Amino acid sequence: MTRKPEPTGPTTGAKPGKTSREDRLKAALKANLARRKTQAKARAAGPTGKQVEE
Repeated sequence: MTRKPEPTGPTTGAKPGKTSREDRLKAALKANLARRKTQAKARAAGPTGKQVEE
């Protein structure tokens, strides 16, 4: 009995692990852009008189 070797070359579909990684990266990028947009709006609005101490 002989077994057929599994293909080791490139496949047409995306790997499940890579897809979830890309989804995580997209979500992180979207959150980062939203945060930066909010910060830019706050800076453009000018000082509110409140100072945040870090």
